[in-house]
Amino acid sequence: MKVIDFEIAGKNGVVSGSFNNLAINSFAEACKWVDNLDYRRNNDKNNKLVLFEELCGTCSTKHAVLKRLADENGNNYLKLVLGIFKMNSDNTPVITNVLNKYGLKYIPEAHNYLRNDNHMLDFTGIGVNVDEFELDLLEEIEISPDQITDFKVQYHKDYLSRWIQINRIPYKIDELWGIREECIAALAQN
Repeated sequence: MKVIDFEIAGKNGVVSGSFNNLAINSFAEACKWVDNLDYRRNNDKNNKLVLFEELCGTCSTKHAVLKRLADENGNNYLKLVLGIFKMNSDNTPVITNVLNKYGLKYIPEAHNYLRNDNHMLDFTGIGVNVDEFELDLLEEIEISPDQITDFKVQYHKDYLSRWIQINRIPYKIDELWGIREECIAALAQN
């Protein structure tokens, strides 16, 4: 796969300018900076500059800022993707105790990342192995950076509701969402 890189022109937008203010002048440098940020939930995912203000992020805010950066600099071929994958003990060992506690082999989890052509790019900074991740991928759709909040949550809950019904999972959606939150808390503590 060809490495994606381009020069960041600060005059192209607020995200580009924010990277330039940190002396980050290329997309590759921006990806490295984002990847190295702590994995932590942000206070306001609707704030385009939340990563620069809080110096942390999740898969959603980290990849949304990179998508905005690419768009501001005329690289619209890069896609922001919402994928639902089987989060399990193999691909996310820190959640093993939570899954065992509730008798689940896996829980469908929503994850954001970028795609260039058919290649997955993940800058979450939690060591996602993209080859293994894709083996556990259940479905994916392209979204816009503005869809990382309410849309993502609703899409995820709708998927979980269907999964509960089809697989006769012994939990209601609110209970399963709570189990998912325990998994995310274990991941954030790691």
